[in-house]
Amino acid sequence: MKRAFDFIVSLLSIIILSPLFLVVSLLILAWDGTPILFRQERVGKNGKIFTVYKFRTMKNGIGDVATSDLNNADEKITRTGKLLRTTSIDELPQLFNILNGTMSLVGPRPLIPSETEIHELRNKYNVYSVTPGMTGWAQVNGRDNITNEKKALLDKEYVEKQSFMFDIKILFMTVGKVLKRSDIKN
Repeated sequence: MKRAFDFIVSLLSIIILSPLFLVVSLLILAWDGTPILFRQERVGKNGKIFTVYKFRTMKNGIGDVATSDLNNADEKITRTGKLLRTTSIDELPQLFNILNGTMSLVGPRPLIPSETEIHELRNKYNVYSVTPGMTGWAQVNGRDNITNEKKALLDKEYVEKQSFMFDIKILFMTVGKVLKRSDIKN
């Protein structure tokens, strides 16, 4: 049921949001050049590596590192990047990841392979037994303002409590967080 829900919601969202995709793509192209999309390897279900898609918010040539690991990250964000990040619009291309099944609407956020500390915690807590999500329990309970240990514990809690109704609750909480622009550092 979860996969069917993810597929239908992501497909309808892509169709409905296609004008926004076009406008954002044109803004990135006009102000920041190419590429429009950012592709990055992330760790998915059962530790399998997959490519995640986002609108590009960083200048070219930054490398494959977490934003939190960058020195002077604010200086590396593009003209459109700040707005896209604070509104979470940069995440919308992940709807294609949901459509192809590498991600779900709700689940632990996929990490880049180099984030070893939290990967160890996630392995310990069996977090990689579920499909990663566009949003998750950790994102609505602190997002950028909590430690890796707390994120991993919240991801563990999600794995233990996951259900359709819990996912719906997280989706509604996500909408509230995005509208308030809370718990976002960059």
